[in-house]
Amino acid sequence: IRHVPDGGVTYEAFCATSGCGEESGPQEGQEEAQQWCLRHTGRTGHDLFRRVVTDHARVTREE
Repeated sequence: IRHVPDGGVTYEAFCATSGCGEESGPQEGQEEAQQWCLRHTGRTGHDLFRRVVTDHARVTREE
């Protein structure tokens, strides 16, 4: 199983404050997701986030 660079990588942040539910949505760069967290914290005071990094992988079978 190997990372496929052509598929790209996405970064997302989810506010982990109970009852909030706001999220950054998929971002192409880690910096954009982090900036969303900073803006959200400034606006709401919420300071706990779940971060998700998604990539694409290809499985190659050996015969």
